[in-house]
Amino acid sequence: MAASLIGGLVAAGHPAASIRVSEPDAERAAALKARFGLTIAADNVDAVTGADLVVLATKPQQVANAIRGLQLAADATLISICAGVRIASLRALVANGGWTGAIVRAMPNTPALFGVGITGLYASETASPRARMQAETVLAAAGKVCWVDTESLMDAVTAVSGSGPAYFFLLTEAMAEAGVALGLTPADAKALALQTFIGAAKMAEGTGTDVATLRAQVTSKGGTTQAALESLEAAGFRRILDEALRAADIRSAQLGDELAATL
Repeated sequence: MAASLIGGLVAAGHPAASIRVSEPDAERAAALKARFGLTIAADNVDAVTGADLVVLATKPQQVANAIRGLQLAADATLISICAGVRIASLRALVANGGWTGAIVRAMPNTPALFGVGITGLYASETASPRARMQAETVLAAAGKVCWVDTESLMDAVTAVSGSGPAYFFLLTEAMAEAGVALGLTPADAKALALQTFIGAAKMAEGTGTDVATLRAQVTSKGGTTQAALESLEAAGFRRILDEALRAADIRSAQLGDELAATL
């Protein structure tokens, strides 16, 4: 994810030489340097020294080790793309106690790797318009952005879009398997299922029409689509999705609780 943000910024004209990266994997660090021409920091302390914008891109379980003891500039903006990790926990881990700089939580998703992701953003009360603009500039390099008004909604963002691509991959996989069961070759079933999702997404975005309306438009009365949709509804399709997203929302909150409990 960090590489996709870097790539987007460089493509947008941001000087690669002004970007410092701390990457513990030496091979990956060398690849980033070769690909983008950026600076590889000696460690996390070196990476943030003098920086006016710091992006924290680690797994939630690695956050404490990544930022504990770091000294951030008074006017620095910290952007975290760590699922579930709350602003209060991030602030508690920064070394210079009483640091009141801006913190922005961000939850991008994997299509950001192709510049077509979407990121939910939430800013701390101390975030200035400049800090919000910085965060939006960075994350817009990977796709669209949307702001939420309360921090707790970041768990919902994680459930809907952060984890969302996996739901579509699973549905594509299941459709392809069903196609094979109906007699299609695996290659044809995969191609039909995948391109159908790609085309439907482009249709929804390109027409600007509400997806419920689009669904109704392609559902002929008494036809094949109606038969399939009625079967899905009867099986509790909406309930299953609701329960799945609630499970993701709860897990996101738990990740935040687990880190907070160690502070």
